[in-house]
Order: sequence, then C-alpha cells, then structure tokens
Amino acid sequence: MPQPRAPGLPGATALALLLLLVLVHPGALSPAAAAPAGWVWPVSPRPAVERHFEAPAKKWLPGHRGVDLHAPPGTEVHAPQAGTVSFTGVVVDREVLTIDHGDGHKSSFEPVLATVGGGDRVTRGQVIGKVAEPGHSPGGTAVHWGVREDREYVNPLQFVVDLRPSVLLPVPQRQ
Repeated sequence: MPQPRAPGLPGATALALLLLLVLVHPGALSPAAAAPAGWVWPVSPRPAVERHFEAPAKKWLPGHRGVDLHAPPGTEVHAPQAGTVSFTGVVVDREVLTIDHGDGHKSSFEPVLATVGGGDRVTRGQVIGKVAEPGHSPGGTAVHWGVREDREYVNPLQFVVDLRPSVLLPVPQRQ
C-alpha cells in the first residue's frame, strides 16, 4: 500500500529546485540580467531582425559578424550606448560609422550617413545618422549593426535582449 504524502511536499520540492537554480545561476530570476544595463536598440521602434549573427568557425572564415535590422533608407540611427565616435567614412563602397563605448566595446553601423564626426561624444539614444540609400541587405531595407568586444565580433542582440535559453522547472504533481 502506498504511503500517504505529507501536504505541502510538492511545494517544498519546487521551492528547493528554485533555490538550487538561483544558487547555480544567480541571474535566473532577473530577465534582463544577461544584457548589460544601459544599451538601447539603435533603431526605433524595436526593429525586426532581417539577418541574425552567424559566428564563423574560425576568425578568417565567412560568417555574418553582426545583425541586419529592418530600417529603410532615411531611418534615424541612435547610439545604443554612450561613447566617442571613432570613425565615419566610406569603407569599400558604403558609409560606415563606429562608436567606441569603452571597456573594449565598439559598435559599427552601415550604411549610415553620419550626423556626428570623429571624436564627438555621443549619449545613449542620441541620433547619430540616418540609414543611407540603398540600405543594407538584398532588399535595401536594413542597417547592419556589428559589435566588437575586445576586438572580437559578438552578437549585438546580447546587449539589448536576454538571449539565454528558457529554463522550465518541473511542476509538482498533486496527489
């Protein structure tokens, strides 16, 4: 004959699992914990991502070292974080703008007609330019945003959204 379960045991089990999760991963209860504080989307309202970041297997191999955000030509581009403009100019055949945010972080945008110049300090959310004609991507309706962290390209989306996978906890069974 099965033993009767003590009332509240499933709740205690769930609480114990939650505490274990917090001890193992302290940021688990804070949805924004993975994204550094203070970064904002460079295009407003929050744009669709036309092409995602694709890290190359090796530094020298092909990949997509940034994200393409839906932003037709003429769309304002904003500084995602405060910093100093370190470059504006043409690279190959496109207008590029780069901001040094400090702490080893740099953002680059293309194609962007800059309204700021090299050496200018910019604030988070400040308009720094407009998407040039034609825009980036096959349809010409995007701006490319790349972020380097200590000279390595990283996924820019990690600075504006929590990219950690969802963790589902077991639901205690009632008996």
